[in-house]
Amino acid sequence: MTGPLAGIRVLDFSTLLPGPMATLFLAEAGAEVIKIERPGKGEEMRGYEPKWGDDSVNFALLNRGKTSLALDLKDTVQRDKLLPLLKQADVIVEQFRPGVMARLGLSYEEIRAINPGVIYCSITGYGQTGPRAARAGHDLNYISDMGLLALSLGSAETPVVPPALIADIAGGTYPAVFNILLALRNRDKTGKGTYLDIAMCDGLFPFVYWALGEGVATGRWPGNGDSLVSGGSCRYRLYPASDGSFVAAAPLEQKFWEIFVEAIGLAPEVRDDRRDPEATTQAVARIIAQQSGDHWSKVFEAADCCCSVVRDLRHALQDPHFRARGLFDAEVENESGERITALPVPVANAFRVNTGVARAPRLGNKNDLVANDNSDDREAPR
Repeated sequence: MTGPLAGIRVLDFSTLLPGPMATLFLAEAGAEVIKIERPGKGEEMRGYEPKWGDDSVNFALLNRGKTSLALDLKDTVQRDKLLPLLKQADVIVEQFRPGVMARLGLSYEEIRAINPGVIYCSITGYGQTGPRAARAGHDLNYISDMGLLALSLGSAETPVVPPALIADIAGGTYPAVFNILLALRNRDKTGKGTYLDIAMCDGLFPFVYWALGEGVATGRWPGNGDSLVSGGSCRYRLYPASDGSFVAAAPLEQKFWEIFVEAIGLAPEVRDDRRDPEATTQAVARIIAQQSGDHWSKVFEAADCCCSVVRDLRHALQDPHFRARGLFDAEVENESGERITALPVPVANAFRVNTGVARAPRLGNKNDLVANDNSDDREAPR
């Protein structure tokens, strides 16, 4: 299977997470992705821990199905070798701070002059313009600056750091991918390329739509853990069980709430959570705390009331539901022939090309492209 993006060549100058995950999605749909890496050690993530073979397991998961070109972009002679590829590229993805690609002679304006149809995607934390454009940051800074983190911080004694890199993936990867696809569609219609300024902070605001709506419409801005979906309701919160596990209770709708309170045996006088929400919350918590997670798992499996027991990632990989859907069927192989489960990607099976075993590239495994100036060699990545 070739995939809907077969024939699309992507030059990926990005490192770490947002850009590499975006180009992984494109590669899964058939695009040829060539990573541009520094000679010697390659991109930073190759050296991360834990190692899996020569490189890190993170690198293997994010870069399967791609190829690698090792060039010193600060060296004019080496950089000039890119010219044939730049003329042929359909998509360029970069993740440097604003101005870096221009200093390297690789700005959108310079590449558009030789390749008018190029789609050039820049991913940064704060965007290419504005007072924070040149500021350094990481995921925690981005979700802090745009208001998401303040909605569920935990307490002063136990502040909570979200386990997901929300800004990198939700604010960087996903907007980059769908805007690249929109740009490709627009090029099909107009023949023109596009410059895409993807700011991770900007891409996060849809995730706080409810808080934004409440604040601008009523003037009452949600605070730390005090709202319906951030822990402020007995109908949407985590309750500790007797064995240290947690019940994730989300019976928001009245029909599910009625099933839930009946299933746990909540006293009739506290079932109406509008009268005394705190009393209802405490009563639910006391009941949940009397039994183990396994007990409640069976109860909620039978009740079907939007409640579950929190499971760890190891259990999720063995979950019969996810297994039945084929999420973990694909594998990544390293240079020693060892295999692990590949990172599931949100590309529909009808469009995916790497459904079996794939490898991340060895550093510089496509340097023959520039050594021979063979810019028309559009061989599928191995």
